[in-house]
Amino acid sequence: MATYRIKHITRYTYTAPAIDSANQILLYPVEDQFQEVENHNLVISCNPHIDVYDDYFGNRAGLFTIVVPHYELNIVSEIEVITHPVSLPDNNTSPENQWNYLKMIREEYIYLDFLTKESFHKSNELLAEVNERLNLLATPFEVARNMSSYVYDHFEYKQGITSVETKIDAVWNLKAGVCQDFAHILLVMLRMAGIPSRYVSGYICPKNKDLRGEGATHAWVDAYIPHHGWIGLDPTNNCIVSDRHVRLAVGRNFTDCTPVKGTYKGPSEHTLEVSVSIENGAVKTVTDNIEGAPFFTYQVRNQNSETNSYRKFLEIQQQQQQQ
Repeated sequence: MATYRIKHITRYTYTAPAIDSANQILLYPVEDQFQEVENHNLVISCNPHIDVYDDYFGNRAGLFTIVVPHYELNIVSEIEVITHPVSLPDNNTSPENQWNYLKMIREEYIYLDFLTKESFHKSNELLAEVNERLNLLATPFEVARNMSSYVYDHFEYKQGITSVETKIDAVWNLKAGVCQDFAHILLVMLRMAGIPSRYVSGYICPKNKDLRGEGATHAWVDAYIPHHGWIGLDPTNNCIVSDRHVRLAVGRNFTDCTPVKGTYKGPSEHTLEVSVSIENGAVKTVTDNIEGAPFFTYQVRNQNSETNSYRKFLEIQQQQQQQ
């Protein structure tokens, strides 16, 4: 069991007043037997009313609108969570029965989205790697872990060479990227193998600086294991997701899990700043002056356009995963 306090700040700054800003947020941490939410405080510029609902994937989401002119939009999310270690799948059922079970459920509605295969130019090359590791004498969990290890071993963790718009062909050619790219590759491999899988966004929490992606937003993959349920695999760190991961949202891919997205009327030029501060128990790991030291900054310059939409940049939040 572990306790984490996380402060996540998103700030948009505009060169002229923005109006009619309508947004969706996925900043509410998951609550289940593995993750307890002790406290969640959400503060947004202009104090708008937030309509909270459960989205298609079961994530708790919020909608809000700011009609009045504003030069800045700040979204500050502070959470305190208690996480618990996960239980691992047992071997009480034979591999053959488990693979047959996956075949039986692949047409069921709740799994269809998580089995849809992505089309890309180098799919045959990746499929060859999948087939080489698709040992039906092993359990689906063992195969999934093997594929996660493959991504960890064959892709270099390298910041700044990919973005949220980078396609899987480019990641495959580069054999490098950050956590969102590692998760993307593993997601495709598992679905090729017939194992339902979903993208997960959240945080990985600091301990001894022994994991990549600490102190920022993070991404990994949930694999569906017969007679057990969903279990997280973190290919960036070649580990099973447990009590050092804090979950925010799940979906088919990272676009379903974007922390903030929406639209506005106003100048195309703006700056996005994102800061993430994580405290592990009683030990503070990032300074209090987080507002003055954004973890990630993105500037948009397009003076030829009179209006702009967040929608074009709805995935930019995920770029902080490169840190």
